[in-house]
Amino acid sequence: MEIAGGLNDGTGEMNESKVENSAGQDIKIKVLFFARARDLTGVSETSLEMPDGSTAGDCMRNLLVKFPSLQEIYNSMVLAINEEYAAESTLLTSKDELAIIPPISGG
Repeated sequence: MEIAGGLNDGTGEMNESKVENSAGQDIKIKVLFFARARDLTGVSETSLEMPDGSTAGDCMRNLLVKFPSLQEIYNSMVLAINEEYAAESTLLTSKDELAIIPPISGG
């Protein structure tokens, strides 16, 4: 598996972040960052292309390469897929929405 970020795909356009597998079947995932996760990444959303059969954890490993600052909240954040809390072992399908939710404090 190869991780590449911001590569020209030959059409003159830049790809966001793409992980390629030998089968060539990729799924596109929309990733949303909330609160501290948004602060750490500097973006509110991005998209990833991952091999079919990828899990939320696979996406997180890709995101930690792309945004190393997320490591700060990795052990305390929660993941949601399509607006439902999910474990890192949850399988993703094309057009799923993965939300990165940091710990929330209030008073």
